[in-house]
Amino acid sequence: MKPTERSRMYRWWWSQQFTPGWPGLLLNPFYFARQGLAEAMQEFFPQLNGSVLDVGCGRKPYRHLVPATRYVGLDLDTPELRELGEADLFYQGGTIPVAAESFDAVICSQVLEHIFTPAEFLVEIRRVLRPEGLLLLTTPFVWDEHSQPFDFGRYSSFGLRHVLESAGFEMVAQRKTCADGRALVQLAAAYLFKIIHTRHRWVNRGTQLALIAPVSILGGALVWLLPANPDLYLDNVVLVRKPEGGVRP
Repeated sequence: MKPTERSRMYRWWWSQQFTPGWPGLLLNPFYFARQGLAEAMQEFFPQLNGSVLDVGCGRKPYRHLVPATRYVGLDLDTPELRELGEADLFYQGGTIPVAAESFDAVICSQVLEHIFTPAEFLVEIRRVLRPEGLLLLTTPFVWDEHSQPFDFGRYSSFGLRHVLESAGFEMVAQRKTCADGRALVQLAAAYLFKIIHTRHRWVNRGTQLALIAPVSILGGALVWLLPANPDLYLDNVVLVRKPEGGVRP
């Protein structure tokens, strides 16, 4: 296989980790969680115009879905993330290294649970947003501990609304992902992933196909027999606005 073909295949495989289609059932142990996030976020992506900052950008998995004229990735300053080569800016987790009111929108996906001082973090995001700027934020409600030891919190829909409004944001929309039997199927798949995960990439992919994918496929086929439950869900997805002339918290 030519290097360009390998690169194209890798990009396709990576897309199945964050915006999975049906092949993600075979390739992604977190298929339902990621599908639910992508589906909810894509409802709001068209509103993220102009200059957009992706806080905790990782590999910028949503860049191609956002109609930004300028897209800037920000991540922690670590050797691993610098080697990844995707972020445009790095910081130490305190002050974001940009001027106040520099961006029209901010994306912050699956980061807040790793922030030990969420109030200060959200006020800093508010600082870099222009008046009427939008923040699209996602964070788990039900999930296992991950990225240990830097996993500090979970948010109910009410708790998340409270911390955002306390930081000076105005709620625009709030969604709950997989508020039905998919949550149970995903937790079962995540449980299997955690107990059989190894350091060997190809072993992990083999167990994904042999053990986890059947759980996801069978569970996905049966999930529609179960009623929805809006009180048990995987992730919060919220869109909030920095009010024009709002009082600073």
